[in-house]
Amino acid sequence: MSRIKQLPIKAPVAKRLEHVSTHHGKTLKDSYFWLKDENYPKTEDEDVLNYLKAENAYYHEFKDPNQNFVDKIFTEFKGRTDETEESVPYIENGYEYQSSYAEGQEYPVHNRRYLKTSESAVFLDENALAGDKDYFVIGDFDISHDNQYLAYSYDETGDERYQIRFQELNTGEYLADVLDDVEGDILFSKDGKSVVYALLEKERWHAKHLKIHTIGEPQSSDKTLYEEKDDGFYIGFGLTSDNEYLLVTSSQGEVMESYVAPADFSTDLVQLVSRNAGFQQDIDHAHGNFYIIANDTHKNSRLVKVSDKDPSINNWETLQEGSDDVYFLDMQTFEDFMVIKSRDLGLDKIHVHGYDNDNDNDNAQSNSFENNGYSIDFPETVFTASIGTNPEFKQDHIRISYESMITPDTVYDYSVDKKELITRKVQKIPTGYDKSEYVTERVMAPARDGVEVPVTLVYKKGFKKDAGQPMMLYGYGAYASTITPGFSTLRLSALDRGFSFAIAHVRGGSMLGYQWYLDGKLEKRTNTFNDFVDVAQYLVKEKYVAAGNISASGRSAGGELMGAVTIQAPDMWRSINLGVPFVDVLNTMLDASLPLTPPEWKEWGNPIEDEKAFDLLQSYSPYDNITKREYPPMFVSGGLNDPRVTYWEPAKWTAKMRHLKTDDNLLVMRINMGAGHFSNSGRYGRLKDYAEEYAFMFLAHEIYE
Repeated sequence: MSRIKQLPIKAPVAKRLEHVSTHHGKTLKDSYFWLKDENYPKTEDEDVLNYLKAENAYYHEFKDPNQNFVDKIFTEFKGRTDETEESVPYIENGYEYQSSYAEGQEYPVHNRRYLKTSESAVFLDENALAGDKDYFVIGDFDISHDNQYLAYSYDETGDERYQIRFQELNTGEYLADVLDDVEGDILFSKDGKSVVYALLEKERWHAKHLKIHTIGEPQSSDKTLYEEKDDGFYIGFGLTSDNEYLLVTSSQGEVMESYVAPADFSTDLVQLVSRNAGFQQDIDHAHGNFYIIANDTHKNSRLVKVSDKDPSINNWETLQEGSDDVYFLDMQTFEDFMVIKSRDLGLDKIHVHGYDNDNDNDNAQSNSFENNGYSIDFPETVFTASIGTNPEFKQDHIRISYESMITPDTVYDYSVDKKELITRKVQKIPTGYDKSEYVTERVMAPARDGVEVPVTLVYKKGFKKDAGQPMMLYGYGAYASTITPGFSTLRLSALDRGFSFAIAHVRGGSMLGYQWYLDGKLEKRTNTFNDFVDVAQYLVKEKYVAAGNISASGRSAGGELMGAVTIQAPDMWRSINLGVPFVDVLNTMLDASLPLTPPEWKEWGNPIEDEKAFDLLQSYSPYDNITKREYPPMFVSGGLNDPRVTYWEPAKWTAKMRHLKTDDNLLVMRINMGAGHFSNSGRYGRLKDYAEEYAFMFLAHEIYE
């Protein structure tokens, strides 16, 4: 079978410098250890930079002769982009808010209209702020409750180390206050005189302190609201839906600790749940009660309520017990009802419940609550629905985001009184789209251990299951994060060229509940890789595609998956796209100096202290298991400023793969020297990146137009 071949010019060759370390009496050798600059997070080593530049130059030797094809694909992508897109307005605190794009602009403009006078004004123009910068991202923005101040965070390098600026809304004047080394999120106090933010450690991409900044005061005088002393825990914060309480959480893997305080920050935090209890929570508040989704008694969680006067666990009342079939995912309280998102046997559900009958304190309470609710009917069976932007506690509708593999992004307002969906927006595709021309289905693929893995497919009508057409197969499989069956305008370029597209909902995600996640982590991690390969083999067996005609792709932890399946079943793939791939798993988990390593030990294992974890990671870490043999064509990408998957992971993978692979299939690496984990900023910049990746895949399938 013909594949995309290596270029006629010589590929870069990274020098090999043997690095030896010993762990648990075992020797670990790494010839490309030097690619991690010893001054990281500063990357200044000339040898490192020269190698990355050489790889980029080699990548251009591939891209430049194919630029017309890349441009054609980009034109297709751009043609399906609504260049003057507007968001559905939402109302908050007396104003109607809306975001919009202008033709040709990379970033949105945010506008608000005062409801009493209908006066409108732009309060945040991301294009003006971005200017001619190569990279620009707004992390978050918030407006004080008195509508006096705007605060926004921004990142100009892709390293996710944000800065916060403040603006007086009536005059447009900037305040002198500037907050540096911020994680990104911002929240005003109820009185509008201060904000909460997470402060990143110097030289470390990890926040250990929540700070309260008083407007007009220097950052150095900011008060510490919460300090996390364990490097392994992530901190977060937010408001309850009724704006009565500030929530603060600190979490690691399956464990979360939570605190509450009045939203005016008038008193200290009060602990709601200790980390010693060993479970996760999702918390909201209404009418004097906290409502909590907690996986303490069942992995798929139960729903409880407790009075805010004494919210200790001993006083929790179960409203709905946990179930093997129903996985609670999200919740929001409103004045007259509450909304819960669940995934029931792998299918999304949105439930509406009243408060009237949840005050019983007897054995009938759970049934009483369940009988006081219902699920919203949607037009399809397999879809993705989520609780959308609902900032007002008192409203008579629920905003819902909806899509499927064949249905473009849709915004509904669900009228609770009328029990009907009102369509507020359907994603506009300027070049046209006919949903009836495409077909989606859900199948179950048997894994090697007998477990059935869900697979969602989409293809163009007329597709024949005769193994004669190519396939794109996507996967992730980590952190309980699920790749849901959603819509993609990019994907149409493949479907219209005869491809099918499939998502393998492998273990490590949570498509079939929280246990599905647990069955793909730590000592069960290899289930994730096996599932993906077994899904591919099942699709071959069922004649959706032929072996060797599948292009597989994944990003970040999904890039680790791509590395693992490249090693396990190289002959199965026509091409592999490894996006910012976490492939150097063992070395990264052995490096406690990396700020994101200690929190990750609960996901992957701690090979420093645990010999069994060391052995397991070494057995599957993609970088450590490259051997001398033939591999499929590969497109590898990374970002120099990426704090999540550091640049040397894709670089080391590429260098070692070049040294050992025995085939003449093309391997290219694109390192963005001015961005991080999320590649280019701006909607067109990202489309250009994707166009290059699609072009590589199409060429691997001998598709040239």
